[in-house]
Amino acid sequence: MTFATRQYLFGKCLVLSSLFFYFGFGAIAAHAADSADHFYDKSRQGWFWYEDPPAAAQDQEEPGAKPRDTITLDAFSMEDLWNMHPDDFQSLLNGVQKQAVQFPTEQNVLEYLTIQDIARRKALAYTHTASYVTQKYSDLFRMNQVYPTAGPGITARVQMQRDEIAETLNLGKADHALLFFVNPRCSYCEKQRQILAYFVEKYGWQLRTVDIVKEPDAAARFNITVTPTLLLIKRGNPESMPVATGVIALSELERKLYRAIRYLSGMTGSDNFLLYDFQTDSALDPRSILNGKSQPWNPPQ
Repeated sequence: MTFATRQYLFGKCLVLSSLFFYFGFGAIAAHAADSADHFYDKSRQGWFWYEDPPAAAQDQEEPGAKPRDTITLDAFSMEDLWNMHPDDFQSLLNGVQKQAVQFPTEQNVLEYLTIQDIARRKALAYTHTASYVTQKYSDLFRMNQVYPTAGPGITARVQMQRDEIAETLNLGKADHALLFFVNPRCSYCEKQRQILAYFVEKYGWQLRTVDIVKEPDAAARFNITVTPTLLLIKRGNPESMPVATGVIALSELERKLYRAIRYLSGMTGSDNFLLYDFQTDSALDPRSILNGKSQPWNPPQ
């Protein structure tokens, strides 16, 4: 039994070896025959050779690899440059400037200084024309009338503002009151209290001090978290208006309170909040331009 089994196994291995030799050698022979021509055509490479695969072509060139076109003013006349659209002119100016910085030759710098001089002259021409138009149509652009620059005019304007503020505050005390929110641990509150004492003595206003520690509900109602804070309220009006947070001087308090009174009274809005009454329907009144019936750029002849 042992001899027979060994013989059987030996015979099976022999058969398998024969099959492998036949098919394996045949495949190798076929491959050799198929690549024989390639081998003899490229005999220097030998049977075993390797080459790096070709690099993938880059779709985009590296920055700065492409040479830039030379910019020159030879293609333009002086009239072309003078009448050129501002966007095109600015683009050309930037290009000429960068070229002069990169290559500071005599010609490049000369062209840059030339086009820069044209830009300066265009700005100067606009300034001259703007002065001419504002003087010719002074009834449309009345800035000097309500905001003079001469010394006597400035004095008169400041006096008009002070008179209007004082009149508004004296009239406003009848139906307005100031709420003064303080905190016992706030050292700034005492300084503000001293300033408010002068204000009350000058105008006779009602001033109610609210301690946010003792009256947290009042502070929460008006969303007060910082002291000292001044808040303006008006009789019959549920809306309130903050006047100042922190220590504020008397003159600034008067101006802010004046603006708050006018706002709660509906005399101003957010877009003309700083307007004084004597400036209404003037060049400083943003809404006054909507009152005109004609187009300013087509004045009657």
